[in-house]
Amino acid sequence: MKTIISTSLSLCGVLALLAGCAGTPSHPPEAAPLAATCPDGVPAGARCLRGQDSAKAHYLIVMPAQWSGVLVVHAHGGPSLGEPTAARADEDIKRWAITVQQGHAWAGSVFRQGGFAVTTAAEDSDRVRRIFVDHVAKPRRTLLHGQSWGAMVATRAAELFPESWDGMLLTSGVVAGPATYDFRLDLRVIYQHLCNNHPRPEEEQYPLWMGLPDNNKMNNADLAARVNDCLGLNRPAAQRSPEQARRIRTIVDVVRIPESAIIGHLQWGTFTLRDVIRRTATSPFGNEKVYYTGSADDAALNAGVKRYRADPAAAARFAADVDHAGRFRMPVLAAHGIGDSTVFVEGMDTLRRRMEANGNGPRLVLNFIDSNQHSYWGDAMYPPLFEALLNWSEKGVKPSPAGIAARCREMRAAAPNECRFVPDYAVQPLATRIPPR
Repeated sequence: MKTIISTSLSLCGVLALLAGCAGTPSHPPEAAPLAATCPDGVPAGARCLRGQDSAKAHYLIVMPAQWSGVLVVHAHGGPSLGEPTAARADEDIKRWAITVQQGHAWAGSVFRQGGFAVTTAAEDSDRVRRIFVDHVAKPRRTLLHGQSWGAMVATRAAELFPESWDGMLLTSGVVAGPATYDFRLDLRVIYQHLCNNHPRPEEEQYPLWMGLPDNNKMNNADLAARVNDCLGLNRPAAQRSPEQARRIRTIVDVVRIPESAIIGHLQWGTFTLRDVIRRTATSPFGNEKVYYTGSADDAALNAGVKRYRADPAAAARFAADVDHAGRFRMPVLAAHGIGDSTVFVEGMDTLRRRMEANGNGPRLVLNFIDSNQHSYWGDAMYPPLFEALLNWSEKGVKPSPAGIAARCREMRAAAPNECRFVPDYAVQPLATRIPPR
């Protein structure tokens, strides 16, 4: 009898390591959140809870006064560089208060790591969901909302934890994987060819895929000063030299971003690329065989820009952390501004192709917005998306882009012009916007 008991206990120990024996949690228990004063922008009557999970990620939970029974787990944009702080969640709920106004609970992790760490952020997102379920309430439906870079986090979480979510909403999302970032290396090499001041000739030279060496103390203001010296972006167009105007036109036409986005993308191509390389050691990005077009002299441009070969091992490491395969078990709604110059709308075509390749095409509905805004399109735009996703998840009623647009006008009857859905927009492949490599 002793032998039988010993064998049984030994088997349970093995099973506990693999999947957990009966009554053994598969995750370490999380401490309950604490009641907290709600940050500015939270709808009246809501209550807020805060905490720091077992991985040390700060989080915020907001429960509306009248709860719909729906939990929305929000994956925020970025990535935010530097040490994460609890205040990041305050910024997020202020922007996304519309979620709580609709009666849905909102939970957002700040993520344990700053910078370009997608898989750990996906884990943090599922962990805040578990904290809500274990310590706050049991939702009837749980939706995952990925905004901007947070769509990378959400798509990763959807594949890592498929049983956790009943539907996924992706807004202004990075949904095309690492290829989304190739053009920032393109911008760096073209800018350097035109301006030769990042780095300057007398400064330490480094491969531009590095973003910036770790020992370089440049900040955003320093970078903006260099850009303005070369391009005059801080001056009215009439006060720029002909050479500055030519350089701007080359960047706008070749990289296909508006001049208002040049400094922002150079910041990402400097500081965010440095963060990526810290994680991959060598470069996952390259432009070895890219032929740039759109300038006044493409032959001279292509002869003059620096060329780099991506390291396949680094590319594989980067993709393993950040990419998705389109293997989603839940309904997916995605929406994107047609004129978004931060994350290009053409990435939506990649999302569609990947989901179709995995037999998941019927689980996706793409929506397009007549907007050049990236962060927020206005309060009218999100309620019909959440409603459509819930109806699809709960009732099996798959929405159409035209139906979502019509529902928006119904919900905003007093101001239907605030609804800017474009149901018949035909998105082009990402390769029409970012040269493939």
